[in-house]
Amino acid sequence: MFLKEYDVIVVGAGHAGSEAAAAAANMGSTTLLVTMNLQTIGQMSCNPAMGGIAKGQIVREIDALGGYSGIISDKTAIQFKMLNKSKGPAMWSPRVQSDRMRFAECWRLMLEKTPNLDFYQEMISGILVEGGVIKGVRTSLGLEIKGKSVVLTNGTFLNGLIHIGEKQFGGGRAGEKASTGITQDLVNLGFEAGRMKTGTPPRVDGRSLDFSKMIEQPGDDIPEKFSYSDETQSLKHQRSCHMSYTSLEVHEVLREGFDRSPMFNGAIQSLGPRYCPSIEDKINRFADKDRHQLFVEPEGWDTVEYYINGFSTSLPEDIQFKALRQVAGFENVKFFRPGYAIEYDYFPPTQLKHTLETKLVSGLYFAGQINGTTGYEEAASQGLMAGINAHLKVHERESFILQRNESYIGVLIDDLITKGTEEPYRMFTSRAEYRTLLRQDNADFRLTPKSFEIGLAGEKRLRKMVEKKEKAQAFVQFFKETSAAPEEINPIFETRNSALVDQSDKMFKFFSRPEIMMVDMRKIDSVDNFIKENELDAEMIQQAEIQVKYAGYIEKEKNNADKLNRLEGLKIPASFDYSKLKSLSFEAREKLTKIKPATVSQASRISGVSPNDISVLLVYMGR
Repeated sequence: MFLKEYDVIVVGAGHAGSEAAAAAANMGSTTLLVTMNLQTIGQMSCNPAMGGIAKGQIVREIDALGGYSGIISDKTAIQFKMLNKSKGPAMWSPRVQSDRMRFAECWRLMLEKTPNLDFYQEMISGILVEGGVIKGVRTSLGLEIKGKSVVLTNGTFLNGLIHIGEKQFGGGRAGEKASTGITQDLVNLGFEAGRMKTGTPPRVDGRSLDFSKMIEQPGDDIPEKFSYSDETQSLKHQRSCHMSYTSLEVHEVLREGFDRSPMFNGAIQSLGPRYCPSIEDKINRFADKDRHQLFVEPEGWDTVEYYINGFSTSLPEDIQFKALRQVAGFENVKFFRPGYAIEYDYFPPTQLKHTLETKLVSGLYFAGQINGTTGYEEAASQGLMAGINAHLKVHERESFILQRNESYIGVLIDDLITKGTEEPYRMFTSRAEYRTLLRQDNADFRLTPKSFEIGLAGEKRLRKMVEKKEKAQAFVQFFKETSAAPEEINPIFETRNSALVDQSDKMFKFFSRPEIMMVDMRKIDSVDNFIKENELDAEMIQQAEIQVKYAGYIEKEKNNADKLNRLEGLKIPASFDYSKLKSLSFEAREKLTKIKPATVSQASRISGVSPNDISVLLVYMGR
């Protein structure tokens, strides 16, 4: 039935589990993906979309590393938008609306084509551990499957409890049972566990909606795509989303159900995502607001099912229905299913190493919502990193860790294991100190060479990245070396109300003006000729423009990142005894002993560890 022993066993086949299994198998490990339902591999449990602010950067990073999320997002997209285009490129964030059914289908078919990967459908009810080392997993039927490493990606299924008004029932997702047994095994081994909450909105019948009363939200006029590979293409046509608003009348109806809401009557005590609150939480916390946006998102190309983004709720279904019928365009709405909240077990991520391996059990990895995160993208990136590191450990190779100045994935993992989280963690651009360096447009420059070195990204992908980088750099050099005369540049400056010049100068200087864009510079014959002669595509041209216009900011952040890396290079032995440092504050000693930071830089980011504590540590280490 199974191999005698797998290199990597992945438990759970959501976004984290699917990426983990693909990474480990593609790198050459014999891999088993175990899930309670093979029909829901890669299922979008909540909204039918990938990417968004900071999340889009993560999907680009996953793709640059050789993961599947970007390719699958492109293949199943129904709309593409680059968010925040009015701001600087550090804030640009790609997002797609996805066809929910095709997304899951595409994940399954991609995984089935992946060599070294086996599948099995059953609930995993426990893990096998001997002498602090993982040995495999135990199924609900009592089967023991041996594995040299195990990656747990259980999502919301660990002792999941669904709430709709006063009603409660066990479940990991609507229509699917919860997973039991693993939490108790881990607690018995000494792990600390907690509870978190998330929620989802009602799904409705689009045939019952009046879109003429809503605001249409089409995709970009010239849509881009997620993946850097040639395997996918930009969308030729797109489906629109729509927007409507709640009102004071809607809020009044919702308040009628507050006494029956599990959020307010004490049935739910765990914390939900701060930045994706339920509709009842929004009208309670922001009582001064007389309306909130609702985004009406199609679930696919052909289905009539719609997702009501912004109306996440656990109120009784009759209240949900009555309130939604007060929204413009929803007067005759029909429900496919009501919204609900779900509570589930998670394990504070300070119990992990940077590789996502647990500190207590060698060879055991956690990825996704089990670590207290929320969001497909955050989960997928952790799954990818856990799968990579499980493979590397089994094959006795050096672990793969991304730093904060190298990727949003590095920021995410460092935040989790250094600071922990008591509420569902969501990535934002503001969490990254070096976001000018960590743009969505250069994820391949940053990460593809690293992935190629460990054997995940292929040579074709690397060659494509090198060509793009070399051609973009050559274009930047062209601007630095080539001059423009006043008669060439002044007509452009006039159209942009920019100060005129009376002598020739390098184009780099002229192009650096904030109001001057690439479309302006292309009016100069030598610029347009360079593009045509060197066959520069849109990505190369955009890359060069960013490198010219943001050169000062990029250089400044690189210098700051170099300073950080000097502290990252100062390793702290795992056996370091902080109790010997009497000059440390009591809180610092307690936090440092618990988290066991790997470097001085990581120690400096722990809440409660002051600059003075770091000075003491540096003095003791002879620095």
